[in-house]
Formats: sequence, C-alpha cells, structure tokens
Amino acid sequence: MNTHSIFAIIVSVFFLAACSSGEQKEGSDTSSSSSKSGLTQFQEKHGIGPYTEKIELGEIDPALVADGDKIFEQNCSACHKIDERYVGPELGNVLNRRSPTFVMNMILNPDAMVKKHPEVRAMLAQYYTPMPNQNLSQDQARAVLEYLRSETK
Repeated sequence: MNTHSIFAIIVSVFFLAACSSGEQKEGSDTSSSSSKSGLTQFQEKHGIGPYTEKIELGEIDPALVADGDKIFEQNCSACHKIDERYVGPELGNVLNRRSPTFVMNMILNPDAMVKKHPEVRAMLAQYYTPMPNQNLSQDQARAVLEYLRSETK
C-alpha cells in the first residue's frame, strides 16, 4: 500500500465516524433515545413503570378524591405529609414538581424507580429511606393521584 491509499483509508474512517456520531437529525423523534442514565427521555421525565404514555387528566373527580384520601391515610401517611417533610417529601405540591405519569409510576414501581431513576436516587440521598412498594392496583394509585391533585397548591 502506498501513502496515498493509507491516507485515503484514514480520512474515510474519520468521515464515517463523524457521520455516525449519534447526533439526532433535526425533527427526529428522541423520545426513545437513551440518556447518560440509560433511560429514555420519556422515562427521565415521566418515570419507569407501567405508564409508558403521558397521562392526561380532566376535571378533579370528588369520589375518586375521597377514595384516594382513604388509601393515602392507610398506605402513605406513615411516611408522607401533605404540607411538610416527614420520612419522605411533602406531597401537597408534588404535581408542581412531577408529572402525573411520574407520580403514578413512582407509586406503582418504586423499586425500579429507586434503582434506576437519577432524580429518585437523588431523593434517596436526601431522605435516606426508599419508598416501599405498597402493592396498590392501578385504580388505587389513580385515586391517590386524584387526592394529591386536590391538595396541590
């Protein structure tokens, strides 16, 4: 091989590497691409769990709020308060900080969230106690979410 051939191969390798650098083209869907944490952009924003699409909420349902209040008192109030930090963070304004989908995934899949989600891991470093799985159904978790919506300031 002569010098020109070697130079052409090296330039070709650098050109191919630059073309496949992994940059997204303008207008491409990045919702499934992974970040440094290994999570998709959707998971970064909305958590890891059974909800893989954004939850859209309508008007607050008073009957669901009442059910959620009971479930919250029974399953959540040992660690969470609405207006103050306790064992876990205050939840009265959680929907100002997190999406409804994130809250649902946290309620339904706390083990994976604690292990894999960077924001939840940071919260663990702040609160020291991982959220235990309460084994709520999706309907029960939805009622708790509705209760938290009613308490949002």
